[in-house]
Amino acid sequence: MRVAMFSAQAHDREVFGKIFTGTELELSFFPQRLDAGTAPAAGGHRAVCAFVDDDLGAETLHALKVAGVELIALRSAGFDHVDRRVANTLGMSVVHVPSYSPESVAEHGVAILMSVMRQVHTAYARGQRRDFRLEGLMGETLHDKTVGVVGTGQIGKAFARIAAGFGSKLLLHDIYPDQTFATGICARYVTLDDLFSGSDAISLHLPLSPATHHLVGERLLSRLRPGSFLVNTGRGGLVDTAALLKALARGQLRGAALDVYEKEAGVFFRRHEGGVREDPLLEQLLNHPAVLLTGHMAFLTREALDAIATATLQSCEEFMAGRSLTRRVPPLP
Repeated sequence: MRVAMFSAQAHDREVFGKIFTGTELELSFFPQRLDAGTAPAAGGHRAVCAFVDDDLGAETLHALKVAGVELIALRSAGFDHVDRRVANTLGMSVVHVPSYSPESVAEHGVAILMSVMRQVHTAYARGQRRDFRLEGLMGETLHDKTVGVVGTGQIGKAFARIAAGFGSKLLLHDIYPDQTFATGICARYVTLDDLFSGSDAISLHLPLSPATHHLVGERLLSRLRPGSFLVNTGRGGLVDTAALLKALARGQLRGAALDVYEKEAGVFFRRHEGGVREDPLLEQLLNHPAVLLTGHMAFLTREALDAIATATLQSCEEFMAGRSLTRRVPPLP
């Protein structure tokens, strides 16, 4: 079976090429982003392997159907970029990778949080200008701070365990609380409002859905303790960027450590020689001294890529053999 991989980068070719070697699956690598215009390139392939930045809206899905595609294998846990209703109507199967090295994402979240809390990114930028003064670089420790974790799936739990190891106090929020986990790390589940008003630093680990879009907006940000920190390694759309910038301006937020951005589609994962398309919010984030923005790279470890490639291979083999798809995306509510 032939599989067309879109948005393929060098690390995809290396890892997926190794994992798929010797199997009955033939990979074709396409560097371009998948959308309605590029979908016809999948002709002759029964499956496409799509990235989180690819467009899998109705128009693209119809184009893929015309091209003969039957399976969409997402190399991501999230599937908010897929029109599942249209995929179901067209009889196309959609699988994802629900879990892959949660420590990879959690460790990145802690790394960028600590970089902002200790002003590492600012000190590094100054050093590039040969400015080694310490003025304005006083930081804060993670030890003895109260850290709020919103969403205690595998990544959220990994983040909470790391924060607990630093000596932080933990507040948790999830619609499905895991009291055994909370007890094990001396944490407690609270309401979202109480978590925002009671935490020094907050980390987001939720999927994006209509219910969670702009969950972190003016109302919740106004409840923050002055001088708080926010981490987002989940999905950009969880945060209202305009409201975030206002919270930074009034000092309610002292810093933001972000790996995702609500308008990142078509911008992240590529180099922009002539500058990024006009986006005032993104420009403000990139130029703000209290913001550290990385380009959706929290997943980018060898351990995570190996797990993603292996899970994708298994899903494609299940499909090819006509077996039940163990990683099919959840049905529509």
